[in-house]
Amino acid sequence: MINDRNVLFGLHELAGVGWRTIERLVSGVSGAISGLLDAEPADLVAFGVKPNAAAAICGKLTPAFIESRLETYVRNRVSFVTEADPDYPPLLREIAQPPWVLYYRGDLSVLTRPCIAMVGTRSPTAYGRKIAFELARDLSYGGICVASGLARGIDSSAHRGALEGEGGTAAVLGCGPDRVYPIENASLYADITQKGVIVSEYPLGTEPKPGLFPQRNRIISGLSLGTVVVEAASRSGSLITADQALEQSRDVFAVPGPITSSQSSGTLDLIRQGAKLVTCAEDIMEEYRRYSTKDVPGSRADTAQDGVEASADERKLLELLSAVPITFDELLILSGIEFGHLHSVLLNLILKKKIEPLPGSAYIRL
Repeated sequence: MINDRNVLFGLHELAGVGWRTIERLVSGVSGAISGLLDAEPADLVAFGVKPNAAAAICGKLTPAFIESRLETYVRNRVSFVTEADPDYPPLLREIAQPPWVLYYRGDLSVLTRPCIAMVGTRSPTAYGRKIAFELARDLSYGGICVASGLARGIDSSAHRGALEGEGGTAAVLGCGPDRVYPIENASLYADITQKGVIVSEYPLGTEPKPGLFPQRNRIISGLSLGTVVVEAASRSGSLITADQALEQSRDVFAVPGPITSSQSSGTLDLIRQGAKLVTCAEDIMEEYRRYSTKDVPGSRADTAQDGVEASADERKLLELLSAVPITFDELLILSGIEFGHLHSVLLNLILKKKIEPLPGSAYIRL
């Protein structure tokens, strides 16, 4: 069926037709967008489209082309929503350049829930991975959808944590909706299509390219009430998402980390610049209580207690350990535990997933 939404979809599918060209056409046409099917090149030129582009659009934008592309998306099990549709994510409409078409796999209704973006470095520490997972999980328990970019590192941990709760997760791709990038996230991609939603503004077959990722970041923040940066270096691409959130008049949150860690330098800078410091999901939820009445786990101390019993020596080491690495020799001096027994206690804590060993005989608490 040829209607306004399908003509907008057809425009979006034309190679070389970008966001601003579609804006000129949609703004220029009087009445229904489907009227573009009857337009002449001169009409499009009058809307501000260059002559060569106008001729190409008039030659390719036909009912047959649109029907063919629609069939291709049905075959590939990819749906779409346009900016003209009532179920288009409302917060996304408010940004400066909302995608004309948003392709998706999974459950689009996930985006009707309150949404929080969570981003960070692709090379996180064990501390960063754990915090991203726990924050996303706890927000999801509170009925919050967590949006991120399916990248390595913090993004992946956030998606996995959010899948634990009923809030779900939205993965915004920097490639076509049929492409999995990075490829090691194939199983995570599949899980999200079952329990969340995969979205992209790029048509089928679009390969991941560096220039596409900064553009998709505006969608991650644009879907969300606020953006949480978990771990990021001073020049991290994650800070682009935080900047875009500010440009969109959305909130920015940051998780503090060790002052000695380069992976926390960007988040510490954000806190100095006024981002709200986050230590638990409740720090975020207290800003949005009107959007969700469901409880989330309260403090980091609360979430750290997972019911695993610990001996007196294990508790002593846990009090000494933190996100800042500490060496075996330092633990030997500070704890007063005998050399051979200290090895045994540390091994038990590793097996209980309370701590993580690092190169150089150092350890951090998880």
